[in-house]
Amino acid sequence: MDRQRPQRPGRRRTAVLVTVLLVGGLVATPSAMAAGPNLITNPGFEDGLSAWAVNTGNPTDGATLSTTGDAYSGSGAVQVTNRKTTGSGPVQDLAGKVLAGKTYTVAARVKYENPESPATKQFFVTMHYGGSTYTNLGTGTVSRGQWGLLQGTFTIPAGQAVTTPRVFVETPWTADPAAAPATHLMDFKVDDVVLNEFTPSTTIEVLGKNPGEGNPLISHKFGADGNAFVHGGRVYVYLTNDTQMYNPGPDGTSPTNTYGGINTITVISSDDLVNWTDHGEIPVAGPNGLAKYASQSWAPAVESRVVDGKEQFFLYFANNGAATGVLVGDSPLGPWRDERGSLLITGQTPGASDGRNWLFDPGVFIDDDGQGYLYFGGGGNDGSNSYENTNHPKSTRVIKLGDDMISTEGAAETIDAPLMFEAGHVFKRGDKYYYSYSSNFGFGGPIDPNGPPTGAIAYLVADNPMGPWTPEKYAGVIFKNPGVYFGAGGNNHQSVFELNGEHYFTYHAQTLNRRITGGATQGFRSPHIAKLEFNPDGTIKEVLGTFDGAEQIRHLDPYRVIEAETIAWQQGLATKRLTAPNDVPNLALHDVDDGDWTSLSSVDFGTGATGVAARVKPLTAGTSVQVRLDDRAGPVLATIPVAGPTGEWTEVGAELDGVSGVHDVYLTFVGPDGRDLLEVDSWRFTKPSLKVAGTADTRCAGPNVKLTVHVTNNESVPVDFVVETPYGTKSFDDVKAGKTRFHPFMTRQSSVTAGTVTVTATATVDGHEVSTRIPVPHEARTCR
Repeated sequence: MDRQRPQRPGRRRTAVLVTVLLVGGLVATPSAMAAGPNLITNPGFEDGLSAWAVNTGNPTDGATLSTTGDAYSGSGAVQVTNRKTTGSGPVQDLAGKVLAGKTYTVAARVKYENPESPATKQFFVTMHYGGSTYTNLGTGTVSRGQWGLLQGTFTIPAGQAVTTPRVFVETPWTADPAAAPATHLMDFKVDDVVLNEFTPSTTIEVLGKNPGEGNPLISHKFGADGNAFVHGGRVYVYLTNDTQMYNPGPDGTSPTNTYGGINTITVISSDDLVNWTDHGEIPVAGPNGLAKYASQSWAPAVESRVVDGKEQFFLYFANNGAATGVLVGDSPLGPWRDERGSLLITGQTPGASDGRNWLFDPGVFIDDDGQGYLYFGGGGNDGSNSYENTNHPKSTRVIKLGDDMISTEGAAETIDAPLMFEAGHVFKRGDKYYYSYSSNFGFGGPIDPNGPPTGAIAYLVADNPMGPWTPEKYAGVIFKNPGVYFGAGGNNHQSVFELNGEHYFTYHAQTLNRRITGGATQGFRSPHIAKLEFNPDGTIKEVLGTFDGAEQIRHLDPYRVIEAETIAWQQGLATKRLTAPNDVPNLALHDVDDGDWTSLSSVDFGTGATGVAARVKPLTAGTSVQVRLDDRAGPVLATIPVAGPTGEWTEVGAELDGVSGVHDVYLTFVGPDGRDLLEVDSWRFTKPSLKVAGTADTRCAGPNVKLTVHVTNNESVPVDFVVETPYGTKSFDDVKAGKTRFHPFMTRQSSVTAGTVTVTATATVDGHEVSTRIPVPHEARTCR
């Protein structure tokens, strides 16, 4: 806030120019902020008083500055004594460093110790633009004898002259400070003064998902309207990309999500339901999208089918409330293409529109006989405030899809679900079809108490994918509105999927948004998951919204390349795409700062890992990665030094000792403060080596050289060997413990030079496949 002083000769206040964010006397740290370089010279007084002076903005100001070893950090700080006025403090000239119209953040550490001074005291960081124009930039209330934090965010007005800006630290103005010098003119110390230009960033810096929680599924970005699709033992979740509308200001809060600018679809996937891989965004609509005739892409749905002998993948999306489109891909991750060239469902689709319903929120289903169906629609408020329109808006539809999945057959049929609003979705269990949907929030008429509550996920059950879906098929509620469980309501959207014989339920809630702001929400939704259970009669047990999520269904195998964007829990990180927008995605961690961290849940190291490696792009010297197990604040198990040419991809690593069994793995980034440290593409843990041996010898067999290779299994389990030489390959399967096998290779040459053969040994140890490759040397030999 601006501090208003009474006018006095030589000094007066101007109108309010800045906002300081205060929480409990200290400034709240914005959750999404990127800072430029520190504009303060010698901010920690490590170079003595260089660049600093006593503020003399008024003729009566005056003080003495000296250095002190009592520092907040480093070895030096400044001590201010003999103060004549409240404005008498250390000052620095910022001419040429700050610009009108720009936003900045400021912070400083302050300490005072006079026992006769108050137990707490407010201090300010203030800007003097020249003449009588002063503005408080930041503030904080400091406890006597302790270092306190002053902090704030401010914008220099566009019309403000900045030819002589000077920043200084002071205590609150009072007309006669000499009347109570211990209160108003106490000595104080200052250290670590920071002033950065604020650069908008969508990186979420708060801890949005606590270790051990399963929900929200991701905490480094938002995603809504999750539609789950299972393929190859992995579940892919396709999401409305709410992050596209996320634009936090200096206070860390974004304007409300209006959805209007969302034209990409976010994809994440997992094979264990806790470690989720970020696959980035699909460019669906808008000028840079595949379907340029569409303006938005919301509420996706995905299914696959073999067409012309090849499995293809179909991504359906809502073009706002007006229509539904479809893209075709070669895998769950694309690349995607627009084969149809126009929207699939429009007001011209037979039976689709009654003139008031929406044509969005597609839900796709393929029955056992191969017939595809598309469910869509919503809204339907006719403004009559009637019981009938409120409880039976009849606003959703089902239509058969053609064999190509990008055309429709016949006319759409009406679905009459009680209190219908949006988010139609169908799944099959046994011989029953379940149609779930979100109920409306009331269209002005009385709500039928026998139907679902408002804003909930309800469902119908029928014997046919076409229904008929009528009120008599209503079976109950699956999930109440998220506001019941998380304190932030809003719309509701769901899907159901089956993985490893179990059913799961996806939904969204504004949990991450709420944790960013400390309570308020702006419509930014995050994906959640829960196990879906059934009663003996086939009805669904109601799902409760929790942060627990689903249990992890399998351990993570560390002995493979693990994409760095595979995350259980994290803080402060973002992801970026390394491949072209519509190529099969490969992402990396970026915007990595000192103290940021990521993790992997339930990693099964088996008998033990011997090392860890990472593919990284170093950006700042002095960076390292700390490896911990089971606790992000626990002891450091290993440190990976990030060495290599700046800006070039390289592999770095470290040895591990005694890492066995199942653990959560935490990886913390360490480096210079205020710098982007590195980008990370992948992690890889190395397996323990098998206890095997090999020898090779050369002898003459007539006029030619014979090369004989021996392999020995010193393990306690059977081992398979493959011997590769320039003269052929030989496999030894199931070599028993302690046994040796050999094979002679006829070179058909009278002379061979010294060289090596390669022996690869493979065995299963504690349920893990372990492979070791060893070079085996042999001598030169000449036969006559």
